Amino acid sequence: MQFLIGLIGLLLLIVTSLRRWLLRRESPQKQAIDFSGELYQVGSAVIARSRTDAPAGTVIVMHGFVENFLYFTEYYSDPELQLIMLTSADYHLPVNQPRFTAAEWSNPPGGRPGTIAYDAGVLNQALEHLATGTRVRVHGHSRGGAVTLEAARQRPDLFEQVEVILEAPVLPQGKPYKPVPPLARWFAPFYLFAWQQQPISPASAMIFGPLDNPRKRELIMALPFNPRFGHTFVTNMNDLAKWMDTTGSDIYQHVKYGAILVPTKDRVLQVAAMRASAQQAENLQIIDVDDCSHLVTVDRPDAIPPLPGV
Repeated sequence: MQFLIGLIGLLLLIVTSLRRWLLRRESPQKQAIDFSGELYQVGSAVIARSRTDAPAGTVIVMHGFVENFLYFTEYYSDPELQLIMLTSADYHLPVNQPRFTAAEWSNPPGGRPGTIAYDAGVLNQALEHLATGTRVRVHGHSRGGAVTLEAARQRPDLFEQVEVILEAPVLPQGKPYKPVPPLARWFAPFYLFAWQQQPISPASAMIFGPLDNPRKRELIMALPFNPRFGHTFVTNMNDLAKWMDTTGSDIYQHVKYGAILVPTKDRVLQVAAMRASAQQAENLQIIDVDDCSHLVTVDRPDAIPPLPGV
């Protein structure tokens, strides 16, 4: 019996030590582009701005969990558009040889990097100091939808004239497609490491739909490598669960107009819970995107409302 207890203790020590190593381990970067705009470091996050003059329209994009801002670049490729792209705290910046511009307004948000509230504070700095278009849209995908709502709650004054697009979003009282109990989240660093060994698998097609689009495959291949550390992945997961459970529908009062896109074949978030929450947003249109996966911008770009006035 003592031998068995000792063996169990040794196994627990090995597992917990390996978990600590995986939490600290930095993932290799898999995606990067040449970028000629401005880059601003804000705490543990980064803001990229494509152009500095005052165009007719500005779009600020906030990527989702384990994504990067390249998710949006093909759709918002109009060179006349001012595109401002956020990189979540402690994520790889998908830019080759980045050079940063100093800014007096740059201020690390309060709170813990990796949380929705932290990234919302970065979004508000981009909105307040960098958006110069006469019309402004904030487009958040998945977790980025929650970041957008949280930013509006933090600074409702900045969102008075802003159109919001919440694409397959994490919403108040939303739910994952499959429950992820706390014990499963404890093992998340092991899952991330295993996912990195095979980013595209039969399960990918079940979750993300058809994979015949080369660009979509490239984006999916990079997903498990975008968070820089295992602890970033875990912090994101835990905070997402807490935010959905504890945030009430009163948060919607801070966004004045725009749309919520609900893909009917979402296998990341629960569609019924997403739609039920969206119905509480009195100022936002609900757009059901039929036969579409969680990745609406890639699979059904035609479903995204055109930018008004541009």
